[in-house]
Amino acid sequence: MTEKPRPRKKNRPTATRPPRPQRRTPAKPIRKAPPTAPTEDAPELLYGRHAVLSALESGRPCNRIWVIPSLRYDPRFHQRLNEAKQQGAIIDTVTPERLDQLCQRGRHQGIALQVAAYKYWSLEDLLAKAATVNQPVLLAADGITDPQNLGAMIRTAEALGMQGVIIPQRRAVGITATVAKAAAGALEYLPVARVINLNQALETLKAAGYWIYGLSERGAVPLPKITFDRPTVFVVGSEGEGISLQTQKHCDEIVAIPLAGRTNSLNASVAVGIALYEISCQRSPAWDLTQEPEA
Repeated sequence: MTEKPRPRKKNRPTATRPPRPQRRTPAKPIRKAPPTAPTEDAPELLYGRHAVLSALESGRPCNRIWVIPSLRYDPRFHQRLNEAKQQGAIIDTVTPERLDQLCQRGRHQGIALQVAAYKYWSLEDLLAKAATVNQPVLLAADGITDPQNLGAMIRTAEALGMQGVIIPQRRAVGITATVAKAAAGALEYLPVARVINLNQALETLKAAGYWIYGLSERGAVPLPKITFDRPTVFVVGSEGEGISLQTQKHCDEIVAIPLAGRTNSLNASVAVGIALYEISCQRSPAWDLTQEPEA
């Protein structure tokens, strides 16, 4: 028997699959290049009435000044602004909103000034200037990264009659607009030297006859027990790390401020103020308000 041919299967329509959506790879975020650090010749912006007025009074060259209308003819600024204009500075009368933009919402108090970047003193020039004073006092800041703290230290050192400040070039804040604002004009009168190696600078100061005191809460000698009767350098460190161990080796003594409360440390700028005031009281007893005036 012959087999019957099998019926051929009808071609069934194949179901068409919907096209798969193409996967879109998320766009990579555009990385912005980090802002470049200002060079020594980059213009600096000072703002705040004390800082700007001190810069104008000292005759510091400036390129441009922004001032609100109510301050343009203020007796404290009018003559100084005119003098700066005669020397080539551009005076712009602007709105407070414009100053907010320029100063990035800083407390400009209605005036801002563009000057050349701070010109640091050399260590040799600083020593020469300090040598004109009997028993000079210098402040060395080791690793201070907070501009507010550095500015406050400079302000205190100038107010108490010290001769200068020394800061390292690396791992520390330099003289910026924020530092100048916190210093409230003291930078126009107090020299600041920036050194490559702070420890080598301390050895240079020792060779010049200075006695080096490190300020630390773990110091072995209480501050009031020290007699400051020679050229002096106070070394202060950052709040977090304090004076580095390497720098402590270059100090002649490590002193501490006696504290009576439970807080075992002070803000760096506050500690500097107490230490420098102690020197001022010893050098000039009239400053010591605890003593009764002579009859």
